[in-house]
Amino acid sequence: MAQVDPKLLSGVNVLVGVSGGIAAYKAAALVSRLAQSGAMVTVAMTESSARFVTPLTFQALSGRPVYTSPWDHIESADPQHIALARNCHVAIVAPCTMDCMAKLASGRCDDVVTLILSAIDRSRTSVLLAPAMNSAMWAQPSNQRNVRQLLEDGFQLIGPDEGWQACRTSGPGRMSEPDALFDAVVAAVKRG
Repeated sequence: MAQVDPKLLSGVNVLVGVSGGIAAYKAAALVSRLAQSGAMVTVAMTESSARFVTPLTFQALSGRPVYTSPWDHIESADPQHIALARNCHVAIVAPCTMDCMAKLASGRCDDVVTLILSAIDRSRTSVLLAPAMNSAMWAQPSNQRNVRQLLEDGFQLIGPDEGWQACRTSGPGRMSEPDALFDAVVAAVKRG
């Protein structure tokens, strides 16, 4: 990982959503790199993601509160999902599991990550998704249908890559590496 300019993303609010897949450990490196570049990083986690990486990890790396429930009111006088959506300059979900993609494609928002994303105006704010799943799951017709719907709805996909997966196989579906995700966030900010 190359050294980061500490002013590169100064003044930029980045929302990082983490859904429940083993690739959640890579999100820690992404959050660290974003914070080192000067970004104000807010992390939102699904309940299942906290089984892989704890909220405390992301709080330590971002220096900010971590959102784990749509029911907790942490920082804002506005409903938290509205304030977070309104204030972010770019959002990324890493990993974005098959379940998270299905929720976003169908408009379900029953966890804090999908709730915040539902309130983002994608015509003004880029929402990047970093798919992460087994290659058989990636190839499922329902998942490919959701991919098409998400792209049509204005989401942007980063990856997935092909490679070794936690299921001890190799193929498409592996989440892109943190450096590639960081570069995608920077590019989205520049497109602004």
